[in-house]
Amino acid sequence: MRTYNYRLVNVFAESTFGGNPLCVFEDGRGLTDTEMQALALQFNLSETTFVLPSDDATARVRIFTPTFEMPFAGHPTLGSSFVVRDLRNAGDNITLSMKAGIIPVSAVGDRWTLTANAPTSRDGAPDRATLAATLGIAEQDILDGARWVNTGSDQLIVPLASVDAVRRVAPKPDLLKRQQNALGRSMAYVFAPSGDEAIESRFFFVNHDSVIEDPGTGSATANLGGWILLNQHNPCRFTIAQGAQVGRPCHLALSVSNTGAIQVGGRVIEIGRGTITLP
Repeated sequence: MRTYNYRLVNVFAESTFGGNPLCVFEDGRGLTDTEMQALALQFNLSETTFVLPSDDATARVRIFTPTFEMPFAGHPTLGSSFVVRDLRNAGDNITLSMKAGIIPVSAVGDRWTLTANAPTSRDGAPDRATLAATLGIAEQDILDGARWVNTGSDQLIVPLASVDAVRRVAPKPDLLKRQQNALGRSMAYVFAPSGDEAIESRFFFVNHDSVIEDPGTGSATANLGGWILLNQHNPCRFTIAQGAQVGRPCHLALSVSNTGAIQVGGRVIEIGRGTITLP
């Protein structure tokens, strides 16, 4: 029999049961890809990660949703970094090797910050009428500038006219499914300013013909930073609220420097540990 230790952490959390939950397996050696995918489905969180040795970083990390592997995601990066620091006694500045590249991560106490890859973007966002129908809101709720942005995960970034519009979004599964990135995955991030240096956002993706709302999405926050950079609104700094509609309030920090560096951060809280036994 084989045993594997894991930890449960909440990322972007300001309370014990806030934030976006994550399962981190401390040592993924000996697990096959099929087993990693099955374990991610077993826990059925938005992502589960597996820590592995690396020759070019503090650790290598693989990220799985219940249905597929991801090259990069924000809250798994920060939550895994929290665990790696403890496992490796690595200090407050570490690097994680992921399929999207080497991601630098730093900490001050239990608040972690990652530096995202430089953004790329592409045309192909639907017109305002299509976006409105897809998101279940009015055309006047949609601002110009929706784009696909990629700082590690290709996502549709949609600016809205008000916080009220953000809160009213109710995507139609069949229409959202038509908006696909290069990997055939459908996801959309909506946002609007909620005050000085404050934003409210929501993130949706399609899974088995249903729309799922993610509580706190670091990759989409990094892509928002890319959207800001591409629209030449840097330098800037924002606090982002996400997840209230699904009962998991998240608080994310985003900054874009005058040199174009995109950083995403938040607090990580560990809430439990356990062991899985496999044949």
